[in-house]
Amino acid sequence: MIRPAFRFGPALLFCPADRPDRYAKALDRADAVILDLEDAVAGEAKQSARDALVAHPLDPERVIVRINPARSPHREADLVALAATAYRTVMVAKCEGPEDLVGVAGYEAIPLCETASGVIAAPLLAAPANVCALMWGAEDLVASLGGTSSRHPDGRYRDVPRSARSRVLMSAGAAGAAAIDAVHLDLGDLEGLRDEAEDAAAVGFAATACVHPAQVDVVRRAYLPSAERVAWAREVLDASTAERGVFSFRGVMVDGPVLAQAEATLRRAGERR
Repeated sequence: MIRPAFRFGPALLFCPADRPDRYAKALDRADAVILDLEDAVAGEAKQSARDALVAHPLDPERVIVRINPARSPHREADLVALAATAYRTVMVAKCEGPEDLVGVAGYEAIPLCETASGVIAAPLLAAPANVCALMWGAEDLVASLGGTSSRHPDGRYRDVPRSARSRVLMSAGAAGAAAIDAVHLDLGDLEGLRDEAEDAAAVGFAATACVHPAQVDVVRRAYLPSAERVAWAREVLDASTAERGVFSFRGVMVDGPVLAQAEATLRRAGERR
């Protein structure tokens, strides 16, 4: 099986699956919507959420469905509902090992590494051929460690979540899968979200998950390279056609990795060479 490509844009918006009145609005605002059967839905509303998932279809090319963890009593019913839809991309909550992906072999899978065990298992979770991306989560991770806060008072991540973020990104990249950055829960801190999304794009994340529509445009802009960076990428790639091996461009050494970064910049900008 050929690993499926990550086919979604950079701004993914969570939407509670028990709120079908929000489905179309969420999809209209974001590059893709994550219809959530897990944390966003209370236990007593789980079945109505599944019913809504089936009864209110959206474009399957732009939908991810988050199902409950393998150890949850809701998991099997989630899979039954999913099978009654045209959706083919599933996010599996609180994955802690490949055994948690049983039952989703026929889907493009996104394991969510949001516990200590899940982060440690990230290389194994990225390995199956149907995995198109890994995502990580800070709040459940810290809770799984008995902690009380993922961030410093100034909004920066503490060292443990930062380490988990890097491990998930590198595990995904090593397996040829994409990586999705965690949500920014402080809805008023759009500047902090912008900084995190710009960093995510710079180091290779494919997308950032959002929890509010106001975050979507911030993320999109952060993933879009600046005009200056795009111009540099074009020029350095043009210069490379006349050079052999390592060369100097505007006083900076250019080699294969720098050219690969230039190509990635143009891909982010929607250009192909």
